[in-house]
Amino acid sequence: MTRTTAREIAMRLCFAISENITDPTQAVVDMFETEHYKSLAQEDELFSERPNKKQMEYISRVVVGIGEHSAELDEYIEKYARGWDFARISRTALAIMKTAMFEILYMPDIPEGVSINEALELAKKYDEPETVSFINGILGTFVKNETVK
Repeated sequence: MTRTTAREIAMRLCFAISENITDPTQAVVDMFETEHYKSLAQEDELFSERPNKKQMEYISRVVVGIGEHSAELDEYIEKYARGWDFARISRTALAIMKTAMFEILYMPDIPEGVSINEALELAKKYDEPETVSFINGILGTFVKNETVK
């Protein structure tokens, strides 16, 4: 499994948590319960391979971290989503942006450009082209204004 796949799984878990308001730590445990994960693999190729220890640590860190910093990340999105009503932003776009922002703020070993690029690739897979541009604009402005060079 690649980091890209682990990132996509983390993003999808964040989406699920936002929909069901589940404890992030428990959501990770439940997702990777052996029988549940096998059933997911039958439905979606994304789950065809189990994450190794390093990938599990990454997924857990991102999902739990986003849960802990959700309000902060929402504030950043709302701040840079000029002209957009926060409530109208799709949960998928929110999960993608939160994943990238969390990496940028709290995972310095991941280059900002990688986080943004990966977010845009996820957006291309899950959302409309105009949403990809929207996410790119928000993340670019976020990095420019909120990170120290």
